Amino acid sequence: MQLGGGIRDMAGIERWLHAGVQRVILGSAAVKTPALVHEACRAFPGQIAVGIDARDGYVATEGWAETSAMSAIDLALRFEDAGAAAVIYTDIGRDGMLTGLNLEQTFELAARLRTPVIASGGVGSLADLQALHDLAISGVDGVIIGRALYDGRIELKEALTLLAGH
Repeated sequence: MQLGGGIRDMAGIERWLHAGVQRVILGSAAVKTPALVHEACRAFPGQIAVGIDARDGYVATEGWAETSAMSAIDLALRFEDAGAAAVIYTDIGRDGMLTGLNLEQTFELAARLRTPVIASGGVGSLADLQALHDLAISGVDGVIIGRALYDGRIELKEALTLLAGH
């Protein structure tokens, strides 16, 4: 289980990890206090992910209320040597819309990083997962499915079968 949202300091990170969360996601904190990501990655190896929510390729923060002047790729590159377990990339223009992942930006990000990328935002059908699978390049290590699971458009067992071995 991973958890993100509103975690802004080491005490919060430690509290959640000790409560049983396996991975903490730092999003807005990565933009506003990048030193926290570095410190957390050192203190909790393999348990910190950088969450990058982007609008038109630029980082959105504070629950998507603010869009920064920093590109998602530039932010991810800042943490390339921090030791993050993953970068979770969400195209917020597609999140919850069930219109498919932003494969182009996801793959562009993955091609630039050594850190594994998890794709997020827009999965609406097994066809979206198939497209991710068919185009997969090294570096895209996972996908987050939300609304499509909740409303029954995708059955978890079918998704896992489709992506097995990838």
